[in-house]
Amino acid sequence: MADETIGIVGAGIVGLATGREIALRRPGTRVVVLEKERAVAVHQTGHNSGVVHAGIYYAPGSLKADLCVRGVSVLREYCQDRGLPYAEIGKLVMAVREDELGRMENLYERARNNHVPELRKVSKQEIRELEPHAGGIAALHSPRTAITDYPAIAREFAKDIEASGGEIRLGFPVTSITDVPGGIEVACGQEHVRVDRLILCAGLHSDSVARLAQDKKEPRIVPFRGEYMLLKPERTDLVRGLIYPVPDPRYPFLGVHFTPRVDGSVEVGPNAVLALAREGYTLGRISPKDLAGLAAYPGSWRMAAQHWRTGIREYRGSLSRAAFMKDAELYVPGVGVSDVVRGGAGVRAQALDPDGMLVDDFRIHRVGRITAVRNAPSPAATASMAIAEHIVDAVLGGAGAI
Repeated sequence: MADETIGIVGAGIVGLATGREIALRRPGTRVVVLEKERAVAVHQTGHNSGVVHAGIYYAPGSLKADLCVRGVSVLREYCQDRGLPYAEIGKLVMAVREDELGRMENLYERARNNHVPELRKVSKQEIRELEPHAGGIAALHSPRTAITDYPAIAREFAKDIEASGGEIRLGFPVTSITDVPGGIEVACGQEHVRVDRLILCAGLHSDSVARLAQDKKEPRIVPFRGEYMLLKPERTDLVRGLIYPVPDPRYPFLGVHFTPRVDGSVEVGPNAVLALAREGYTLGRISPKDLAGLAAYPGSWRMAAQHWRTGIREYRGSLSRAAFMKDAELYVPGVGVSDVVRGGAGVRAQALDPDGMLVDDFRIHRVGRITAVRNAPSPAATASMAIAEHIVDAVLGGAGAI
């Protein structure tokens, strides 16, 4: 394996973590990261809420559960070693209605199976002790849930790759991937890079880049925009830690919640609306190509048939600040429309199967010398270093299925 060149498409946190892991495991192996943007961590990593998830939500035995729990441990250590922000501010997963208590109990058992540290049930009175301004009738408290700065971590990963002799090649949108004798040729127009192995971590474009590598067409990526409000600076003291709803198990989204950031701001959100472009960070951004791709995919229509009511409700929140804050007020009753301003937005690369089912777990394919990450939504940032270990075990260890 020494003196091989391994290419990675995508300089988000998963791609960079993978490049760093290769450099650590196999000194002498050259890593080349190919990124279409002019900087690293521009898309999902750069718009991440910064939460380090403890592993509460994920099905025991799934890749999400296993890699999230492992990922927290190594990420915490990395941040401490590099002096990067990492604050264990804790999380309340709060029930506000009686009919949520059963789901909360199921979530508690799931989290216990995932060995979430120090998780406990708290009463209405204990909620007020932890969050004096919060509503709720019962909650789960995860004191070790943390916040961090994922773009800063990604930039540090990039430095590690370059320090090992690797290269981050920016402004390189991949237009073709071709098998050649003994390797793979990756092209950006007339510019070519030859590698021995290739790992695809293309995020919002993971399906289209995988198709260039002759991987199967499904799952397809459906972009969901998550929009945030920001508490006004004079109101941020209403929230001490993370406040989340009890999630609906039918959806991979966690619902509107309160998220303190490492810069002292507090986000409220996100909603989850279908974006009309893969990089559709605003309501007015529309890509005819992306829209046509969605319309032509049978899974899109099957998804719409199942979830159109939820979609309409989410779009109301996108258009109306009052509608957006209606759910948020259940969790912090003192917060209203006058307490927030419009914040930023991110776009989640959500994989969708042909039957209209949203892919929940991480999904990674192998095609000969090429490994393709096809679905890596939240908690991929939390789990990034563990995902990298998982991929590199297979790529360098010669394993079959991932």
